[in-house]
Amino acid sequence: MYNGRIAFASPFIIVIFSLLQLTGCQSSSNYTSIQSGISAAPIPSEITSSLQLERDSLAEADAADAEDELGKLFMVKEGKASYYADRFHGRLTANGERFNMHELTAAHKSLPFGSMVRVTNLNNGRKVMVRINDRGPYIKGRIIDLSLEAAKEINLLKKGVAKVRIEVYEGDS
Repeated sequence: MYNGRIAFASPFIIVIFSLLQLTGCQSSSNYTSIQSGISAAPIPSEITSSLQLERDSLAEADAADAEDELGKLFMVKEGKASYYADRFHGRLTANGERFNMHELTAAHKSLPFGSMVRVTNLNNGRKVMVRINDRGPYIKGRIIDLSLEAAKEINLLKKGVAKVRIEVYEGDS
């Protein structure tokens, strides 16, 4: 009789233990860093001002001029973009800095942090340069998540999601 209880309890304990392990692996519903103990490094003002200058200068520039300024174009991809803002403002991004929805930044699943990406809204032709500082998007079918400021630049706020082209440049951005 005692062996019967052990035989019944063993699979039950294994199932309970497995469920507990899996709940520890749940992904969070935000894009903040799992390294919550790391203090965020402030973004130097020279980066912020250089992004502003690039945004202003690229408004009139065509693709050839962009390559001259930013380096060689090495990736172009089209897909859907969305944006994230209020709920994540001030939280740590995947690279350890604080997310600021008023800066021209974005989240991408695999591009290196610091990559400069030109995002073009294919519905209206508006463009913006962003710096990758976070991971995401985690919604199937989307290729990039923009900060609120970047979404404003390409008129993405009203719809929330739009078809875009992303152009990634190699160089000393």
